[in-house]
Amino acid sequence: MGAFEDLAGIPPQGIWEQIAARSLHGHELTLSVVELDPGAVVAEHSHPNEQLGIVLRGAMDFRVGDERRELGPGGTWVIPANTPHEATAGPEGAVVIDVFAPPRDDWRGLDADEPRAPRWPPS
Repeated sequence: MGAFEDLAGIPPQGIWEQIAARSLHGHELTLSVVELDPGAVVAEHSHPNEQLGIVLRGAMDFRVGDERRELGPGGTWVIPANTPHEATAGPEGAVVIDVFAPPRDDWRGLDADEPRAPRWPPS
């Protein structure tokens, strides 16, 4: 990949069941547009990457450590490294941006899903 790429040109990768991400990996961070099906569950987990994110479309019930919030478009989160967190997409699903530092090297090798049009930007 060169310096520029359309989101539609980045193949989705299955991260968890009902959850796919289109990711750009730099030397210092990963940026992902994550598409969650209605009711998709991100089970509690933690990782050594700091994570920041924002909801673009839909809704999420999100827990970071001991804090829980219902987030809609424009809702953001900051997850320090190694902090347990979990989320559930709302009844219409969700599209979010997640940024990770250092990069999510564990996502680099994931297989691509079937090509499909991204759910963002809205048509």
